[in-house]
Amino acid sequence: MDSVTGRPSKNSTGQMFSRIAPVYDRLNHVLSFGMDFLWRNKLARLIEHGRELRILDLATGTGDLLITVLRRNSNIYEAVGLDISDKMLDICRRKIARYNLTEKIDLVCADADSSGLSDETFDVVTMGFGIRNTPDASATLTEIFRLLRNGGTTFILEFSMPANRIPRFFYLIYLRYYIPLIGRILSGDKNAYKYLNKSIEKFDSADDFTFLMKKAGFENIQAVPLTFGIACIYIGSKPD
Repeated sequence: MDSVTGRPSKNSTGQMFSRIAPVYDRLNHVLSFGMDFLWRNKLARLIEHGRELRILDLATGTGDLLITVLRRNSNIYEAVGLDISDKMLDICRRKIARYNLTEKIDLVCADADSSGLSDETFDVVTMGFGIRNTPDASATLTEIFRLLRNGGTTFILEFSMPANRIPRFFYLIYLRYYIPLIGRILSGDKNAYKYLNKSIEKFDSADDFTFLMKKAGFENIQAVPLTFGIACIYIGSKPD
């Protein structure tokens, strides 16, 4: 963890997700009460269904968002999934094979904010619950902007804090007590899910994050709240 920014370092993030990789999917479903399925499907439906698309999924992890997007959008002819953890990508690779998507998807082990991929090569860049874990959200947004073709769109799914004080109150109790307890029981890692609640509370508000997107160069920016505002889909396009 960076002592100045409060955000995780690249090494600590990769190591943490590698440790919890075997139980990552099960924990996501349990801790979100299954809402993560609905959120990913919502994002997939927002992607353009007309012309053929080449997409990139950053912080792809075990591939749930990437697979959901491809299964619901037959116009995607090629996809790349990128993650910092080899162990997460190993699980992703097996799931891709199970869904017969191996020929459509390439997997890359790299940092989300310095991917090494070529400029302006994707029509869509997605990211699910990953930008909160990067050392510098602004740098990651700049990287997304660089990777998008002119007129391309990014869809970023991330946790957020409800604006309404009543759901916010109960959500904070859930974050501070339920998530660390259940996460520790199911994963055996007392630090990973203690970090999760802190990272959600400290992450930028919807207004602050959309401002970062604007600074990175995006236009037509939207923030679509989900489930009382406990998650949000951020959408932005690169000018033609």
